[in-house]
Amino acid sequence: MIKARFKKHTLQFKQASGTSRGVLKTKETWIIILEKDNKKGFGECGMFKGLSIDDRIDYEDKLTWVINNINKGLHTLLPMLTEFPSIQIGLEMAFLSLNSQDPFQIYPSKFSKENDPIPINGLIWMGTKAFMSEQIKEKIEAGFTCIKMKIGAIDFNAEIDLLKSIRKEFTANDIELRVDANGAFNPDEALERLKVLSDYNLHSIEQPIKQGQIEAMAYLCENTPLPIALDEELIGVFNEDKKARLLKTIQPQYIILKPTLVGGFSGSDSWINTANSLNIGWWITSALESNIGLNAIAQYTYKKNSLLPQGLGTGGLFTNNFTSPLYINNGALAYNNLKSWDLKI
Repeated sequence: MIKARFKKHTLQFKQASGTSRGVLKTKETWIIILEKDNKKGFGECGMFKGLSIDDRIDYEDKLTWVINNINKGLHTLLPMLTEFPSIQIGLEMAFLSLNSQDPFQIYPSKFSKENDPIPINGLIWMGTKAFMSEQIKEKIEAGFTCIKMKIGAIDFNAEIDLLKSIRKEFTANDIELRVDANGAFNPDEALERLKVLSDYNLHSIEQPIKQGQIEAMAYLCENTPLPIALDEELIGVFNEDKKARLLKTIQPQYIILKPTLVGGFSGSDSWINTANSLNIGWWITSALESNIGLNAIAQYTYKKNSLLPQGLGTGGLFTNNFTSPLYINNGALAYNNLKSWDLKI
């Protein structure tokens, strides 16, 4: 018999982090702990308030139900949790962790065994022009060759000035630039803005307009001078036929997978298979999980053999993250086997 419990943990940001949905100071997450035969397994349910489809008042009630029914097993529980993707991934992690020789090596590979790092993008948070410029300099000095800049919160012209200043100093061969609009553009202005942005040799733009505007997004993807990546558009789409229909209709250049938001590792596998069949590129991004979730998502990502920089650099944002072997070095996420985990849960 498996014993199960969960514990809520409120992550504190080192500094308030700006997005187009507001300024983040804290991030709640829930850790599942499984115990059987003197072994433990850990999983993280990193529900993202205001973004996750499972941001519901009955969230903890559903978690309690899962804990009480844990001995039904993973394969029975997962299909019953379609509307709770962050609980799905927490369960997947916890069972993989419990059944592994080492609870933190759930997808053993050269990443976690031989310190083969995963190239990631350096994330630039929204703020004043001066604050964003300072972050850009720090990321470049830290060895990042791919930078992702959130746009849509300050004046568009000021954001263009930032991109212009980067490109004056660094060519597209030196620094790959991605921008993330988080749906900030109006459909009527989006194409013109994409044309302006395309002057700066950007790799791609994430979610230029709000999700759910399928025809408008399909039009943008067909006419864009700049590759478009769908992000929020994937949230809440769990049916296989609907996934295929969405991607066939919009025909984006890329999709971005946040496993916590799209049904865990099995849900991500499904999106990847669909995207591959349509020759649509993809990469994987964490969603402000603690190091427990980041570790699992990073190990999963490494096994997928993507050649693109991934979006896995959020572990250092918090003052009270769980101590782990994860660290960022020279623009890549790495795993130091000489350092141990310290969970205290």
